[in-house]
Order: sequence, then structure tokens, then C-alpha cells
Amino acid sequence: MIFLKKQIGQHGEDLAVVYLKQQGYRILERNFKTKYGEIDIIAQEGSTLCFVEVKTRSSEDYGTPFESISKPKQYKLSRVALGYLKYKKLFDVEARFDVISVLKEKGTDYKIEIIKDAFDLT
Repeated sequence: MIFLKKQIGQHGEDLAVVYLKQQGYRILERNFKTKYGEIDIIAQEGSTLCFVEVKTRSSEDYGTPFESISKPKQYKLSRVALGYLKYKKLFDVEARFDVISVLKEKGTDYKIEIIKDAFDLT
């Protein structure tokens, strides 16, 4: 079960990367890890650095993918983002958090949506 969940999540991230590239983003990192956690995708849109969390679901039985970004999850992502900025010595860069929802539809189709600037640094 856990393996299948990881496969679904990885496939969702792969679809999100394709989607972001189609939207004009430049992918900088994938699965950036620190001791505080992981950010799925770090990308650049224009001059803005985007920390992207991808949530993939096979159904909305337990809520939408967007609803799963709780306050504690936002805090964790903020800590990882700050670690990235410090590690890369990016002290004066415009940055934001985007969330991508990848929802499986009928057959092999997926519905992909993005919320730009989904939450503030906490």
C-alpha cells in the first residue's frame, strides 16, 4: 500500500513538472530535503522563486488535494524553504509558495490545477 502511494505521488510530481514547464516555469530542483522536511519542486517563474508542493489524489473521498496543506505542513515547508534560501545564499529574492493539485479522473486522465502564492511564509 505504501509503495503504491509513493508511486502515485511520484507520478503526480512528474505530471506537475511537465505542467510547470508548459506554463513557462524553469525547474531548478526536485525533492529538496533538509532535516525539517522536503519540498517537491523548486522552480522559477520569471524572476520569482517558487516552492511548489504537489498533492496527488486518486479521488476526493477524503477532501481535495488543496485541503491537505494544513498549517503545520505550511510551517514545515516554510522551514525547508528558508533552509534552501540560506544554502543557496539567496537573501534578496522574490519567492512564493505554489500548490499543485493532481487529481485522477476517468481512465488515464488527470486534472491539474495550481494555486499560485497559496500561503505566506509562516
